[in-house]
Amino acid sequence: MAQFFSTRNDKERVSGSKAIIHGIASDGGLYVPEKFENIYKECMEMDNYSDVCNKVLSSFFPEIGISEQVEMAYSKFSENPPVIIKKAGDFNVVELYHGPTCAFKDFALSVLPHLVRKSKEIEIDSNNTVILAATSGDTGKAALEAFSNKDTYEKDIQIVVLYPQNGVSDIQKRQMITQEGSNVNVIGINGNFDDAQSAVKDLFADKKLRELLMKDNLDFSSANSINIGRLIPQIAYYFYSYTELVARGEIKEGEKVSFCVPTGNFGDILAGYYAKKMGLPVYRLICASNENDVLTDFFQTGIYNKKRQLLLTASPSMDILISSNLERLLYHISASTNMVSKWMDQLEKQGFYCIFGDDEKFNEKIKKELEIFIGFSSSHALSQETIHKTYKKYGYLMDTHSSVAYSAAEEIHLPGKTIVLSTASPFKFAPSVCEALGLDISGLSEFEILDLLSSKTGVEIPGPLRELEGKEVIHNLMAERSDIKEVVTALLKRQ
Repeated sequence: MAQFFSTRNDKERVSGSKAIIHGIASDGGLYVPEKFENIYKECMEMDNYSDVCNKVLSSFFPEIGISEQVEMAYSKFSENPPVIIKKAGDFNVVELYHGPTCAFKDFALSVLPHLVRKSKEIEIDSNNTVILAATSGDTGKAALEAFSNKDTYEKDIQIVVLYPQNGVSDIQKRQMITQEGSNVNVIGINGNFDDAQSAVKDLFADKKLRELLMKDNLDFSSANSINIGRLIPQIAYYFYSYTELVARGEIKEGEKVSFCVPTGNFGDILAGYYAKKMGLPVYRLICASNENDVLTDFFQTGIYNKKRQLLLTASPSMDILISSNLERLLYHISASTNMVSKWMDQLEKQGFYCIFGDDEKFNEKIKKELEIFIGFSSSHALSQETIHKTYKKYGYLMDTHSSVAYSAAEEIHLPGKTIVLSTASPFKFAPSVCEALGLDISGLSEFEILDLLSSKTGVEIPGPLRELEGKEVIHNLMAERSDIKEVVTALLKRQ
């Protein structure tokens, strides 16, 4: 049975089912797998996405069998197969937004509830689970949709989503505040995503609060990619994209390719790194950031410095200064939980850390391990220009996050094939996309803007977004950053 341990302590090992239920380690670290299985040859023989996903899941969680549930989850996507690959100029663009909420988060979050329920069965866990999630836009709706009991009477899982009320797009916000289900709770906070994410981690770390909730048979878990069960399913679309391009004759089997990933919390690109460790022929991983360039600076200097102003951009899901999943990478490149603990302590107390020190041998090891990554930061102007250019030149429409990745791929232009991950529907960020195309949206409502974008481009509005117009606003709860613990506690007490 595969085991997992904390990035800050490799002595205590837990099963995959316990790692999924806990969400985050008791010491505040993130669970990482003790080993990676090479599954490349087996995946190359598969042409069904669910089969690839199940192979990935079974390599990490052999005790958790959910193959039927995975098949059912992906049958709810609007496209079959759920991953669509299109050519746009020099690059293949992998569209990952044809799920129930029109964002790539659906790939993992459609599966996570089944992983949680099966894990609770295995561990004979009778507690009711409270899923905590911080969102910069897309995770919130995908988690709410996946865990909601709107079609059932099950109440053993509650979900609480925290979002920055002024840090998401209008459509993203509307997706969350209209979510149905008696077990879902949405809280807008007066702050940014980092505030929401820190609040979730603080709630996990509050032992007195957890003891209080345990008296009511409640325990926390997470739907963010800090939960290893959220991260692992994302590995599958890297393998599937590669096998599909081999089948199309775009690449030869065994040929190395690069992936360019729009990156905020570092989970999506870390899944690509894990795919490489599992045998996928990856040449480089381009970490594409918007003007919040903390990751770009890190890969160029080895210094992670969050002491800077968070900028609100047209790609809000990437407006992040604390990229949680980078902690997992730090462990993999250093193989030292002591070093990770030291760096995380410095980040919390001083606001920065440097992975290089006086040990030249250690420094060289780290540099070699990081060679696969290239950091690039795209400006708002370059991103908008990219949306305009790719539509006019190739007839391909993309959102503001995908354009950050596409512009990075163009600017770096690596040898061999580069695959760009497109993470959200352009209609989730329609005002910015219209602006990039030179369309006048003055005086238009959010849904009139969707209609304008569709009519001018000929691209159909996704059903889940069109249906939002007639939905009732259900969730109006707001909280100050300092009041989040009290608000969440009171909310759960009323359930």
